[in-house]
Amino acid sequence: MTGTTTTTPLSGLRVLDLATLFAGPLAATMLGDFGAEVIKVEHPTKPDPSRGHGPSKDGIGLWWKLLGRNKRTITLDLSKPGGRDTLLRLAATADVIIENFRPGTLEKWDLGWAELSAANPQLVLARVTAFGQFGPYAHRPGFGTLAEAMSGFAAITGEPDAPPTLPPFGLADSIAGLATAYAVMTALAARDRTGEGQVVDMAIIEPILTALGPQPLWYDQLGHVQPRTGNRSQNNAPRNTYRTADGSWVAVSTSAQSIAERVMRLVGRPELIDEPWFATGADRARHADILDAAVGDWIAQRTRTEVLAAFEKAEAAVAPIQDVRDVMTDPQYQALDTITSVDDPELGPLRMQNVLFRLSATPGAIRWTGRPHGADTDTVLSELGLTDTELTTLRQEGAL
Repeated sequence: MTGTTTTTPLSGLRVLDLATLFAGPLAATMLGDFGAEVIKVEHPTKPDPSRGHGPSKDGIGLWWKLLGRNKRTITLDLSKPGGRDTLLRLAATADVIIENFRPGTLEKWDLGWAELSAANPQLVLARVTAFGQFGPYAHRPGFGTLAEAMSGFAAITGEPDAPPTLPPFGLADSIAGLATAYAVMTALAARDRTGEGQVVDMAIIEPILTALGPQPLWYDQLGHVQPRTGNRSQNNAPRNTYRTADGSWVAVSTSAQSIAERVMRLVGRPELIDEPWFATGADRARHADILDAAVGDWIAQRTRTEVLAAFEKAEAAVAPIQDVRDVMTDPQYQALDTITSVDDPELGPLRMQNVLFRLSATPGAIRWTGRPHGADTDTVLSELGLTDTELTTLRQEGAL
């Protein structure tokens, strides 16, 4: 799904991406993947830090090539009078603005909702912050890591006798990015009916809490606090990772009763199916030691290839534990074109994740990778009607 398409569902939608790092920019990326015109607005001397996050090649940050794809890039210092005025002119032409400044920052620059909505009553302003726009924590600095800690995710992640575990990637930010894209589309759908824009208040601490499931409900009704259980589940067993004879690892899940029974027959322990406690997932979870021993011993005597083939033949649920090297060659990912190749003017062909989902009639596309800092400033602002003289004045002011 790379290249140019004329049937993208969000064609004609203009998005200004004022956000930095991950949650807000990821939402803008997903909108751009399905045809929205995304204009990335960065500070003239302090670009989005994601350009420097993680490994680089030839001095060019690779993370940005993914996060910045399908975006035109301009520079604008919003704290300068000329930068403020230029943003208001851009806002008048936009459908969506995504920002992640601390609450009150845009207002300090006279770019709050009052000014933006006056410039464009149909505008949707998505405000993505760690803690939301109000409340006792609203003005604290925050990142996705704090959301992973506060939400309860870290508390239930890890082994029972080990410390709470944080994910080694931007989990909360990614979930919030997905949620922000959904929130923006919801606000745009409302605008189609009312003709008016509105503010989206996205707190990164909230979407991950939704993803964690019914923990608050369990506590409210039963006083139940979910403990750390490692790779095991309180809801079913066997459910764990198991080492094969050739030193690889596989994951087994038995969320369905029929799958649990197939696994027991496969590993040569059908008598366990007749135990009274085998009839429900929760009861099986309370006997996980017995089930893990049965499955683990059987898997330990076979290679990964043999295990996967046997589970597939038995129609039981299993997957190899893969690192990125395996992902790049996995036949299912290859069939889906999940990792696709995109030409980049600076680095040549790049392999990266494709658009998030497939639409049969109006597919998304990666039209280009992340562009250099400010690469489209003159073009975008000239399209807005700014003259060469105005551009020069803005540069002299330090606004560009």
